[in-house]
Amino acid sequence: MNLSSLFTAIAPLDLRSCLIIQQGQLAFKHYRDPQTATAIARINSCTKSVLASLICIAIDKGLLPPLMTPISVFFPQLALYRDSRKQEITLQHLLTMSAGFDWTEFGGQNSFPRMTRSPNWVNFVLEQPLSDSPGARMEYNSGVSQLLSAILVQATGMTTARFAELYLFGLLEIESYKWEIDPQGIHTGGFGLWLRPSDMLKFGQLYLQQGKWDNKQLISQELVARSVQSAILVEAPRHGYYGWHWWTDSYPVDPNDSSSHSVEYYYARGYGGQYIHIVPSLKTVVVLTNDKRKKEQYPADVFRQLIAPLLQQQL
Repeated sequence: MNLSSLFTAIAPLDLRSCLIIQQGQLAFKHYRDPQTATAIARINSCTKSVLASLICIAIDKGLLPPLMTPISVFFPQLALYRDSRKQEITLQHLLTMSAGFDWTEFGGQNSFPRMTRSPNWVNFVLEQPLSDSPGARMEYNSGVSQLLSAILVQATGMTTARFAELYLFGLLEIESYKWEIDPQGIHTGGFGLWLRPSDMLKFGQLYLQQGKWDNKQLISQELVARSVQSAILVEAPRHGYYGWHWWTDSYPVDPNDSSSHSVEYYYARGYGGQYIHIVPSLKTVVVLTNDKRKKEQYPADVFRQLIAPLLQQQL
């Protein structure tokens, strides 16, 4: 990789950080300033992918039932709603954001802000009407992530953060973090986790290594593979697919040749420019963080437009 060209390319963006691991070695490191390397910051919806890893760990440990289990096992009040389809919602529907709730994250109904202003976030989500049958389509919904966090608490008998400390953070030597909670003390499933960029990189490397860290299998290879498979097509303006709280996509080796093969990757994405990209075929992990307001952000997809072309040179 031509590192000098990447420094030049990202300079106008004023990113907080850009870190790249290839073949297990740190290949590129950029921090806006020395403090950024050690400071924790919001990773926003990248929190969802961390939560998904905890769900997988709980499944591996036998603490959660199969993913086709209806969530009414955890929320029996769903039997009280007139729409019986709510009793068909499964754990997998939550992970793929295909539960069917009538939900507009931002804009329109502003479901996410309304949830965060409600006295009980879990009840707020469960009370929303269904616009689709469970499994029919993907609708981005941080509320279902909150349901998953609440389910994890029920299944493990401990807070989401404590479970993470015991079975993920501690083993990755993630020592500095912050995790916000809802009014009932349930850690936020869809956002609210604060990490250092280097710890985001560790998390991405764990997935690149198919759940193994220091010769220990933290997440089974089977569940890592299943969680990052393309499970359901996303709708415009987004592109690609959605897995279990991970986005999946591909980019062409040669954008000017429609017959050229594509490179598959998956990624965690958080509002404001927080990303963890994993490119298995290139054994590469890319972490990007930013803290600019939307109107100040560079309009580029930094990974696809600036970094992917450099990765292509290695094919």
